[in-house]
Amino acid sequence: MLRIFILLIFLLPCLGANASHIVGGEMIYEYVGAGSTAGTKKYRITLRLFRDQHCVPPCAGMPPNVFIGIFNNDDNRQYPSDGRYFDILKTSEVEVPVGNTPPCVVNPPVLEYHIAEYIFTVDLPENNNGYTAVYQTCCRVNGLTNVFNIPSQGDGTGSTYACSIPGKNQLPSGQNNSSPKFFIGVSPICHGKPFQLDFRADEPDGTDELVYSFCEAYNGGATRSATNVNPAPPPYGSVPYINGFNSSSPMGPTVIIDPKTGLISGVAPEEGDYVICVCISEYRQGKLIGVHRKDFIVNVEDCDFAGAQLRPSYSYCKSLSASFLNENNSPLNKTYFWDFGDGTSSTNISATHTYASAGTYNVKLVINRGEPCGDSATTKVNVYPFFNPNMEIQGQCLNRPTTFLDKTTTTYGTVNAWEWDFGDLNTTNDVSTQQNPTYTFTQTGPKNIRLIASNSNGCTDTTYKTVDIYDKPLIGLKFRDTLICNGDQLQLVASGTGNFSWTSTANISNANTATPTVKPAVTASFVVTLDDDGCVNTDSVQVRVVDFVSLRGMADTTICATDRVQLSAVTDGLRFQWSPVDNISNPSALSPWAAPSVSTTYQLTAFIGRCSATDNVVVNVVPYPVANAGPDTVICFNSFAQLQGSIIGKTFNWSPQVLLTDATTLRPVARPMRSTPFVLTAFDDQGCPKPGRDTVLVTVLPEVVAYAGGDTAVVVGQKVQLKATGGVDYSWNPATALSNPKIPDPVALYDGSLESIRYQVVVRDATGCTDTAYVQVRIFQTDPRIFVPSAFTPNGDNINDVFRPIAVGMSRIEFFRVFNRWGELVFSTNENGKGWDGRIDGQYQASGTYVWVVKGVDYTGKDFSAKGTVTLIR
Repeated sequence: MLRIFILLIFLLPCLGANASHIVGGEMIYEYVGAGSTAGTKKYRITLRLFRDQHCVPPCAGMPPNVFIGIFNNDDNRQYPSDGRYFDILKTSEVEVPVGNTPPCVVNPPVLEYHIAEYIFTVDLPENNNGYTAVYQTCCRVNGLTNVFNIPSQGDGTGSTYACSIPGKNQLPSGQNNSSPKFFIGVSPICHGKPFQLDFRADEPDGTDELVYSFCEAYNGGATRSATNVNPAPPPYGSVPYINGFNSSSPMGPTVIIDPKTGLISGVAPEEGDYVICVCISEYRQGKLIGVHRKDFIVNVEDCDFAGAQLRPSYSYCKSLSASFLNENNSPLNKTYFWDFGDGTSSTNISATHTYASAGTYNVKLVINRGEPCGDSATTKVNVYPFFNPNMEIQGQCLNRPTTFLDKTTTTYGTVNAWEWDFGDLNTTNDVSTQQNPTYTFTQTGPKNIRLIASNSNGCTDTTYKTVDIYDKPLIGLKFRDTLICNGDQLQLVASGTGNFSWTSTANISNANTATPTVKPAVTASFVVTLDDDGCVNTDSVQVRVVDFVSLRGMADTTICATDRVQLSAVTDGLRFQWSPVDNISNPSALSPWAAPSVSTTYQLTAFIGRCSATDNVVVNVVPYPVANAGPDTVICFNSFAQLQGSIIGKTFNWSPQVLLTDATTLRPVARPMRSTPFVLTAFDDQGCPKPGRDTVLVTVLPEVVAYAGGDTAVVVGQKVQLKATGGVDYSWNPATALSNPKIPDPVALYDGSLESIRYQVVVRDATGCTDTAYVQVRIFQTDPRIFVPSAFTPNGDNINDVFRPIAVGMSRIEFFRVFNRWGELVFSTNENGKGWDGRIDGQYQASGTYVWVVKGVDYTGKDFSAKGTVTLIR
C-alpha cells in the first residue's frame, strides 16, 4: 500500500543570524532510581532538536550545547539555585528516517532531517508539585501560515520546550514515573489531499493511559536571539495564532487528532508552514499525573499522487449499513474496486453496503487495479448496532461528592472505556476514565456533563446531560398554601433527592416520607426537611382550615347569539362544577367559556373537601340585528342604481355615503364611477351591542366611447362614407341622404339642396349601454378643388392660428408646401386639414408673405393643382 504523504517538519528556534534550520523539539524525562542522597530521585533529562538539512544558506549546524533550566514547582525557584542552569553538550546526532515515497508523485518534496539529543542526569529532592525542565530560544521560521511572526524578536516568534516532572501531589505514594516518548519520522503532505501523521508515543511505565490532543505551542519568552540564555520559570505564553487557526485547530477544522492513538488525520489545508503542538495527558488509575508536549511544524506542499486512503478503522454502531469513501481524491485515480469482506464488491467511486449480520469485516479498496500507479488500502470495519451511551447522576449538593453512573447499553461486546468530562470550567482536572466516578463541585449552577463510552467491538459514542449543583437540595412542593374543610384530612406532597422529615404542632401520619397525611383542626404550618447526605434544606406548607366555602358568582350578563362568554366567580374553593355542562369548554374550571344558544342559568358549585357552596349566573342571549343590502346589480357607466335595503333592528347606516344621494334612507340612489361594494350596517337596542352587516355590489360596466369620424366636406354628386365605432349597434339621425341609418358605415350622397348637415349617431354595446357622437358634413356646389386661405394670424388665440388646405371633392392631397421669400421650404404635408403654425424648428417667424403650392387628385381621379401666396400676420 502507498504510504501516506505527510511532511512533519518540527519547528525549533533560530541559531545565529539565521536559525530557521531548527524545525522542532521535545523535552523528555526518565526516572533512573533513587538519588545519591536521601530524599532525592535521579532523572535522565533529554532534549531532542530537529534540523532541516536543506535550509536556505546561511544556516548553522546543530547547536553544540544548550542551556536547560529546572524549576521547583512548589515555589517556582530555579534548581539547584537561582540563576544556575545546566550547560549540556550535544550527545548524538543521527538522520531522521523518511517514509517510503510512492512511485507516482507529482512534484515530490525533498526530505532530509537530522535529530540531535542533549542528555544529562540530575538528582531532584522530593517535593509536592514536582519540577519543570525547560529550554528556550528565539526565532521560528518566517512566513508561518497559522502563527504571527514578531519582527522585534529576531527572525520570528520564539519557542519553549518543557516537561513537567510529577511530585507527591500528582503521583500516588511510593510511585515513580517516566514521560512518554514520541516516535520520530517524516514523510510528505500534499495540500488538498488526505493524510495521516502517526504521533504515537512509547509509554515506558506500561500501565498508564495516554490521551492525545492538540494544545497551544509556547513562545520563546523574552529571548531575542539564538544565543543560549538562562530559561525563565513557568508559566509560558502561547504563540499568537492568526488567520482563524488556534491551538486546538492548528491546521483548520478538516484536521483532527485521535485522542486514543495519537493519529493526526484529515485533509491537508493550503500550502504553507503550520505550527502544531501535541499534548499527551497521562492518567494513572483515572488520575491525571502529567502532560507531555511536542512542538513541531507541518509543511504542506503542492504535490499530488494517486492512491487509496481509508481511515484506520470504521465503526457502525447504529445499524448494519456502512459507507466508505476514498480519502485521497485525485484526478490520477482512474478506477475503483471495493471488497467489503463478506464476499461482495463494488466498483463505485463511493460505496454503501448493508451487511447481513453483525461482525468485524476487513474492507479493501484498490485504485487503478492492474495499472503502474495502482494502490490499495485495507481497513477494519466493526458493524455492531444498538450501542447506546447513557448516564445517571446522583447527588447535586455543593462541596459533596456527586456520583456519575454509567448506564450505557450494548447488544454486542462489553462496555470497556469511559471518558467523563464534568463541565467544571474552573479546572482542567474535571475528567475521569472510571466507569462510575465521583466528583465534588465547588461552585453552584448548571454543569454540562459529557460521557464518551466505548465497547470491546470498537464502538464509541457520546451523550450529554445537564446537572444543577446547589448549596441546598431542591425541594419540590405540590403546593405551599392550601385549604381543607374542617374534619377532612390532606396528603402533603414533596419531591427531591434524600431523606424527608415533617414537623408541626398538628398531628402527622408518615412524617418521615415525602407524602405524609395531616388532619389539623385549626390552621397550621408543616415544615419539611430534606437531608441529602448531610446537605440540608427546609421548606413549609400552610394548611388553612375552614368551616364553609366562600362563593360569589359573576353578575348576570347579555351576549349576542352565536357569541361566547367567560364565566367567573370569586371564591376560595379548590374544586368546581358548572351545570348544565352543554356548550361549556371545561365544566370543572373556575372560569370556563360558555356558548349558549338560548338564555341559560348556569349554576356553580365550589368545593373545599366536604364543604361546598353554590351560586347562579344568568346569561341572556339576544339575536344579532339583521341587515339586508339587497341583490347585487349591474349598471352602465355614468348611470345610477336604486339600492333596496332592509333591516331588523333600530338604526342603520350605509357606507360609503359620498356616492349615495341620500344615505338616511334604506333605498338610496348610488352613482359610482367604478364597481363599488356598499355596506348596510344595522344596530339594535335589545342588548346585543354588535351590529349586523350586509354588502351589495354595484358593478359598473366599462364606458362606451362612441366615435362618428371627423368632420368632412364634399361637393354635390360626391359620395362620402361615414364611419362610426365603439359598439355593436348603431343608429344615425337624421337619415337624410344615408344609404342605411342602422349600420356603422352608411354612404351619403347629396343633391345640392343642402349646404351643411350634422349627424348624430347612437352607439350601443353588447350589454345595452349607449353613447352618442356627432359629425358635420359641408356640401359645396362647386367643382372638386382645394381651398387655401390668403392670410393667418398665429398668435395663440385659437382663431385662424394655422395655415392649412381645405380639400373639397378630393380623394387625396399629393402635397401642400410652403416656401419663404428665399425659396426655402418651411412646411410640407399630404394630409387634408393639417397645416403650418408659423414656426420653423420651433422658432416663430416674422410677419410677411409666403408662397404655397398644392396638388391633389379629385374623387373622379382627375389631378388638381394650385399655387399662391399667404400673408403671416403677427
